Amino acid sequence: MKLLLILFFISFTLRADDFINKTDYAKLLYSNPRGIGCDKCHAKNGKGDIIASYVQKGKQKMLSAPAINNISKARFFAALNNPKSVMPRYSLTMEEFESLYEYVNSQK
Repeated sequence: MKLLLILFFISFTLRADDFINKTDYAKLLYSNPRGIGCDKCHAKNGKGDIIASYVQKGKQKMLSAPAINNISKARFFAALNNPKSVMPRYSLTMEEFESLYEYVNSQK
């Protein structure tokens, strides 16, 4: 029981920067924040990518993700928190959001 309490306490006192640097932490968030990574749609460098190409009523259509490495922090935050977006919903802490935003903007 004491060991469980100690491990529980340690898990809440450790922070990402205690065992991994901020850039590597943000890179991990970008590649897999909560199941599916930003890189799957926005590409490895955040410059956007084609998600799907299809034919609808005889016309070629494409669904693409926009570049996210050149937008304002407010727009980035709004996109992550828009309930009407086709983007997956993530529950990021403010520290994760800040790290992710800095990382994406470093990929220009």
